[in-house]
Order: sequence, then structure tokens, then C-alpha cells
Amino acid sequence: MTWRAAALLLAGGVTLPLWPSPFAGLLVMAGAVLLLAALDRALAVPPGALTAVREGDRAVRLGDSATVALLLHNPTGRTLRARVRDAWVPSAGARPDVPPSRLVRIEPGGTVSLTTRLTPLRRGDRPATTLTVRSVGPLGLAFRQRSGRPATPPWTLRVLPRFDSRRHLPEKLSRLRVIDGTQVTRGRGQGTEFDALREYVVGDDVRSIDWRASARRADVLVRTWRPERDRRLVCVLDTGRTSAVRVGDEPRLDTAIDAALLLTALAARAGDRVDLLAADTAVRASVTSRQLQLGASAAAPRPGAGAGRPGLLARLAHALAPLQPSLVETDFDLIAAELLRRRQHRSLVVLFTALEAGALGEGLLPVLPRLAARHTVVVAASHDPVLAALTTATPEHPRDAYAAAAAWRALAERDRVRAALARHGVTVVDAPAGHLAPAVADTYLRLKSQGRL
Repeated sequence: MTWRAAALLLAGGVTLPLWPSPFAGLLVMAGAVLLLAALDRALAVPPGALTAVREGDRAVRLGDSATVALLLHNPTGRTLRARVRDAWVPSAGARPDVPPSRLVRIEPGGTVSLTTRLTPLRRGDRPATTLTVRSVGPLGLAFRQRSGRPATPPWTLRVLPRFDSRRHLPEKLSRLRVIDGTQVTRGRGQGTEFDALREYVVGDDVRSIDWRASARRADVLVRTWRPERDRRLVCVLDTGRTSAVRVGDEPRLDTAIDAALLLTALAARAGDRVDLLAADTAVRASVTSRQLQLGASAAAPRPGAGAGRPGLLARLAHALAPLQPSLVETDFDLIAAELLRRRQHRSLVVLFTALEAGALGEGLLPVLPRLAARHTVVVAASHDPVLAALTTATPEHPRDAYAAAAAWRALAERDRVRAALARHGVTVVDAPAGHLAPAVADTYLRLKSQGRL
């Protein structure tokens, strides 16, 4: 029963002094209220008779909002008066347009749309949990409510990574065009395959002069090079315990995903093949260049964009969205074995991890020689700028001196790991979390211009 039944019984209690027997009067009034409540409940529309479906957004980027509508249909011949609670997981950030305390009215045979705005707080899949419909009788004295009736229509909203580094993409693409030689610049980019001979112009690299051809033609000729295309790039995401550490405002894994998206967009525009592998003690995600191309060809291009590019990034973002850090030590033997098994040709391997002496010293360094012998390896790691700030701040309290000493020790360990990796010919990109993505893209462009992919 609702509060209205209690209020009706309380109002009847005012007349108790007029009854010959107050106890008998109380029984009569309670019986009358119960009878009215039972009649009211019988007249309420049974929730199990309703049908519910959903429509709306299936995916949203972290930081944006999505809208999902719940369509409730009343097939009965009675008017439905109900309070509806459409529950989602807390991290979905659900805000219904119609609060659960407000009565929803649906005429016989009618349908009502209840909209929920979702602003997720975390990346991944955010499902709807329980739909509760409390059907209230016409007198408002009683209601019907049955768990799971109507059945909760399944719906899962996939929250994609932010991809804040997309703002760097135009500048990186401009540098890529310079490397490919499609823009007129003084510094002509070189590839690794000979293309043709042409006359020397001011600004050309003198090392490109072909002296034999120049002697035959009695003119100065320079070699031109075909830009590197169809090279192979593998992004490896370490999803072990170090990826769960918050660096700045987000976990290290989210920073790595953002950098991998920018690198993939840049490499795909350069005509290179991109694969992705995420692993810790097991392979958590694996996306090949063929899968990305299939996803890109199935997507309609946006106006002004290259054909298929939005679909490529969307497919990769969908594959990376469910990734979550695992509180386990990463098995670098597994990662090395997967790379050596899958990649027969020489590739650029970009490993997103942390420059931590324990994890890399015991896991990566033992397998690095055979990995670096087959592929060009880049280790990309983000660090917290707070460490550098602690070493330069003036101590105002004894505990500040201990914090500064700990920061110096952490920086020294990171330098030792960087030096150990460099001895194996590994390129190390160590940047603050907000600058990791452009730093990795710059490294890729530099290696491409040097013909080292």
C-alpha cells in the first residue's frame, strides 16, 4: 500500500470518539481501507503485461554524453499510472529525464518514451541493470510491482577512449607530407627505394648527387627516393599492474591507448600496416591490419576525410575500449613469443609500458636481445612530472626532504633502465603523460625519415 492508505486511516481515526466502541471503529475503518486498497490494486495494470524496448546510442567517447530511450507500451485496456526506475551501473552516469518519483501515464494501447542521458565516468562496457515498474491503482492506495516484469531490455553502452591527442594529428600529417616529398620544402624527405634522377636545385642534399650520371649528362643530377610505404608497425600495450598506476589524471593504460590511437592514425595515413597486441599474463586483445582494413572499408567516410579512415579508428577504439589493467606481473616472454610468431618480417614494435626497474629488468631485458635482433623496438613510457617537481622544490618540512630523496632515487632507477635498453639498440620515449602521444608520433616520423622502419 501507499502513504495514501495510511493517511486515509489516520483521517478516519479522528472520528473514533464518536463510535460506541473505539476498538470496533478501528477494526471497521481498517477493514474498509484494506478493502479499498485491494480493489485499487486489482484495478492497477499488471506490470507483466507491459512490453519494453530500447533505442539510442550504442557507443560514446569518454567525456561525451549518450542518449538511450526506453519505450514502454501498454497493450491493456486500462490506463497505466506507474513510477518507472531504469537502473544502470553507477559508472554509466545515468540521469533520467523523468525521475522515478514522478508518475508516468500511458493510455490504453499507447507508448511512452523515457529518455536517459548517460555521461560515463570510465571506459569500457556500461550495461543497463534492472527495470522496475510500480503500477499504481486509480485511487493511489495500492500498487503492483513484480521484479523482472516487464523484462529488462538488454542494452550495453560501449565507452570508447577519449583520443584527446587527435588535436596533434594535422601537424603530424603535415610533417608526414614533408617526408613523403608531396610539399615543396628545402628539406626533402628520403625513403629507402630509388625512384628516379632529376636535375640538382638549390637546397638539395649534396649526398644525393649521382656523380656517375652527372658525368654522363654533363649536368648535376640527384637521386630521388620513393617514400616508405607498406611498412609494418606493431603497437604492444602492457596491461599488467604498472598500467593501473595513475599518472596525472588518468591510468597509465589510458595514456598508452591515446598514444596508440594517434600513432595508428598517422601510420595508416602513411600507408603502413598496423597491428595491435595487448597482453599481461595472457593476450587480452589482438587486432591485425587486415581486420582494421575490413572495418575501415565497411564504414562510410565523412565529408572531407580520407575514405575509410574514420572506420579504421572506430574499429580500433572499439577493440581497445574494454581493456582494463590486471594486477599481475606482465609476462614479457609471452609478448616476445607472440611477436616472433606472428611477425616474420622486420617490423617496428612500439611497446607501451613503464620504465620500472623491477618489471623491465626481470621481464623484458632477458628476452630483448632476440626481439631486437628481428625487429626495431621502441619502448614508450609515461612518467609523472610530480617526481621532477619534488627534486627541484625547496624543502619546507623534514618530510619534504625524504620525498625529494625518494624522487631522486626513482629518477635514477629510470635512467638506469633507459641506459640498459639503449645498449640493446632500443629507442626509449620517456615523456610526461600529456606529451607521450606526440612524442611517440615524432619518433615514428623520425625513424621513417631515416628509413629505419
